[in-house]
Amino acid sequence: MMQAPVITAALLVSPVLMVCLVFCLLAVLLMLILRGGGRKQKCARTRRHQRYRATAARVLVRLKTLPGDAHRLKYLRKINPYVFEELLLLALTQQGMTVIHNPCYSGDGGLDGQVVINGERWLIQAKRYGRTIRPAHIDAFGELLRREGCRGFFIHTGRTGPVSRARLTLWPDIELVSGQRLLKLLNGTLLTDKGERES
Repeated sequence: MMQAPVITAALLVSPVLMVCLVFCLLAVLLMLILRGGGRKQKCARTRRHQRYRATAARVLVRLKTLPGDAHRLKYLRKINPYVFEELLLLALTQQGMTVIHNPCYSGDGGLDGQVVINGERWLIQAKRYGRTIRPAHIDAFGELLRREGCRGFFIHTGRTGPVSRARLTLWPDIELVSGQRLLKLLNGTLLTDKGERES
């Protein structure tokens, strides 16, 4: 192995060799940064989506084993919010609906997914609440539906208080799904096989 003073002397004698060596090192470093960094983020995001979807499938199976609707709703209030989003999209997919997943979970602007019913695009807002829903969330979703020019499902595990119910009357394009309707959706019976909503 060559000693450091010998290598230094060789590089000083030939500046072209030194420039080539520095250029090669920078090129390798740049390749590692560009390839490695982008790949890790994409792979981590992909793995996270796969993990949440797998968990959602297990939750859907587990729900059927729980005794009574109160236990099912209590269980739903404890799961990860992103798993809840995937759970809803999975239930709609199992009913034969065309579902559009978001590329990311946070920073989605209030849109947690989309479903196509009879050729019409519906937006989905999923809220895994433990308490009463906030009227401001209903207003924000209503504004999103107005901007997008479509209807949507506001699906939640919490309670719908009187202020929120009054607010829902201001947004006729919002279809509320909670309580028994949520459990029906997860059981595969909220939407008929024609894709029409049950009343």
